[in-house]
Amino acid sequence: MQITSDIKYVGVNDHEIDLFEGQYDVPNGMAYNSYVILDGKIAVMDSVDARFGHEWLDNVAAATNGRSPDYLVVQHMEPDHSANIVNFLSAYPKATVVSSQKAFQMMKNFFGKEFEDRRIVVKEGDVLSLGKHELHFVAAPMVHWPEVMVTYDSTDKVLFSADGFGKFGALDVTEDWACEARRYYFGIVGKYGAQVQALLKKAAALDIKTICPLHGPVLNENLGYYLGLYDTWSSYGVESDGVMIAYTSVYGHTKAAVELLAEKLKAKGCPKVVVCDLAREDMAEAVEDAFRYGKLVLATTTYNADIFPFMRTFIEHLTERGYQNRTIALMENGSWAPLAAKVMRGMLEGGKNLTILEPVIKMTSAMNDDTKDAIEKVSDELCMEYLAKQDSTANKSDLKALFNIGYGLYVVTCNDGKKDNGLIVNTVSQVTNTPNRIAVTINKQNYSHHVIKQTGKMNINCLSVDAPFKVFEDFGFRSGRTVDKFEGWEKLRSDNGLVFLPKYINSFMSLTVENYVDLDTHGMFICSVSEARVITDAETMTYTYYQKNVKPKPQTEGKKGFVCKICGYVYEGENLPDDIVCPLCKHGAADFEPIK
Repeated sequence: MQITSDIKYVGVNDHEIDLFEGQYDVPNGMAYNSYVILDGKIAVMDSVDARFGHEWLDNVAAATNGRSPDYLVVQHMEPDHSANIVNFLSAYPKATVVSSQKAFQMMKNFFGKEFEDRRIVVKEGDVLSLGKHELHFVAAPMVHWPEVMVTYDSTDKVLFSADGFGKFGALDVTEDWACEARRYYFGIVGKYGAQVQALLKKAAALDIKTICPLHGPVLNENLGYYLGLYDTWSSYGVESDGVMIAYTSVYGHTKAAVELLAEKLKAKGCPKVVVCDLAREDMAEAVEDAFRYGKLVLATTTYNADIFPFMRTFIEHLTERGYQNRTIALMENGSWAPLAAKVMRGMLEGGKNLTILEPVIKMTSAMNDDTKDAIEKVSDELCMEYLAKQDSTANKSDLKALFNIGYGLYVVTCNDGKKDNGLIVNTVSQVTNTPNRIAVTINKQNYSHHVIKQTGKMNINCLSVDAPFKVFEDFGFRSGRTVDKFEGWEKLRSDNGLVFLPKYINSFMSLTVENYVDLDTHGMFICSVSEARVITDAETMTYTYYQKNVKPKPQTEGKKGFVCKICGYVYEGENLPDDIVCPLCKHGAADFEPIK
C-alpha cells in the first residue's frame, strides 16, 4: 500500500486472533501496522506481533527494494508493535533503533538489553533527518503506556500516531470506523482522557494531512471528523443524544420493567434508546455505548446482599475509565431487602459531574402501580430536553427560563438572510418583568451586532456546565463574516425561524428588539421575549466555571515565550511577532501575554 510517494505500508493482518489483549472480541481480526519512509536514509516505523515476524520482514524487504533500512523507530513497546526488534536488528546489522529513554528501559525487560551500541534516544522536540524528510518526535505519555511517542513527518505532513486513532479489525475487512474505533478507545485508552487531550492540543499546532495509526486504516480524508470524535471521547463529552439502558434480570421481571421504560422513552421523543442485557451481550460494546450517550439507566437485582455480578463488573469498567458528565437513573429489584440502588449509588460516588435522578424505580419482585408511576416520572426526567425541543410538546411560555439568566455565558444566534450565525456573550440581563424584557450588549465589531441591528431579532442560548470547549471554539474564536459557525451542527429552530443549540444549553429565549442604546464600542439591545423554553435543569455555566473547568490550561511548564489569553496556545520564542495570528483561536498579538 502506497501512503505517499515516499511512504509505504508494510504491516500485516491477523485473522488467527479471537481475543485482543486477552479480553476484546475481534471477529474481524486485527491489523498490526508498520510503515517505511524511503529517503536518503530509510526509516521503518514500528514492528508487528511476534507471530508475523517473517511476513513483516518480507514486506520491509519488498518495500525497500534491496536497500537496507537505517532506522527502526519504536513509538510504543507493547509486544504487538515491538516483538520483532531483535529480528529486525539481526536482519539489518547496520540499523539503529530510535526510541524514547523509557522505551529502551522496557526493551531490557522484554529482551534483556537496551541496545546501547545501536540506539538513538529521542525526546520531545527532537528531529531526525532522513534527507528531505524530517521526523519530529512528540511525547505522548500514557496514550496509553508511559513510553509512547508519536512522530510527525513535516515533509509529507503525516502523523504516525502510535495507538491513537486505532481500531479493532483487519484492513482487508470493510466495516464502520467509528463503532470499532470507539470500542477500542474506551476499552484500551479511555482511562487516559487528560493525556489524550494534551496530545490533541499538540497535534492542533501541526499541519496534518494523513494519520498513520498502529491499528486500523490510514486516515487521509475528513480528518476533522476523526479528530472531533477523539476530542469528544477524551473530554468525556456526549457523542450522540440518547439513553442507554443496561440491565440484568434473573426471572424476567426487571427485564419487563426495562422494556416498559424503553417504550416510554421512545414515545416521548428520545432519539435513540439502546437496551443492553449485560449477561448476554459483549461487555466492551456495553461500555462503548455508555460513553457514547449522555444518559444511562442502570437496572439490576439485589443479589447476595450486593448487585448482580455482571452489573458490578459493568459499573467497575465505567468508573475505572473516569465515567463522568452523565445523567443516570437507577432501577432496583429485590424480593425482601432491596439494596441494589444503594450499592450502585455507592459505586458511582466520586464520579465527576454525575447526576443521579430521582425517584429510584423500585420493585419488590414484580412491577406494580408504584413501579409504573416511577417509570413514568423517570421517563419524563430523561426526556425533558427532547420534549422541550419538539414544537408539539414544548412549553413555549415557560418563564422559568428567565431564572437561568445570571452572570453566565450565552450563545446569541441570528441569521443574516443567507446563513445562521452565533457568538459568545456574557452580557445578558433581565431588566423588567412586566412585561419581560431582556438587555443584550454586543461589541459593535462583532458581525452579529450588524445582523441583529438589521433584523431586530435573536435567540439567547443559556449554556449549561456540560458545554465543552469546542462550543467556545466554534462560536467565540471565529468571525461569522467569513465562516459558517454552524457547520457540522444540527439545526433546530424556534418560532421566529432562528436556530437554537441542540445541546449544551439549559434554556433559550427568542427576543424581539424594541430599543437600541449606543454605548460607544458596544450596542445594547432592549428586547421583549416572544418564546422561552427550558431544555434541561442543568446548572448555567458562569464565567468563573468556564475559567476553572472548561478553558484548557496552558501547557507552559518549562517553556519560554508567550501564551494566548483566549485559548491557551503557547508561542515559544524571545519575541512575539507583531503580526502573529493564533493558529487555534485566530486572535492577534494583543491577546498574548508573556509566560510567567
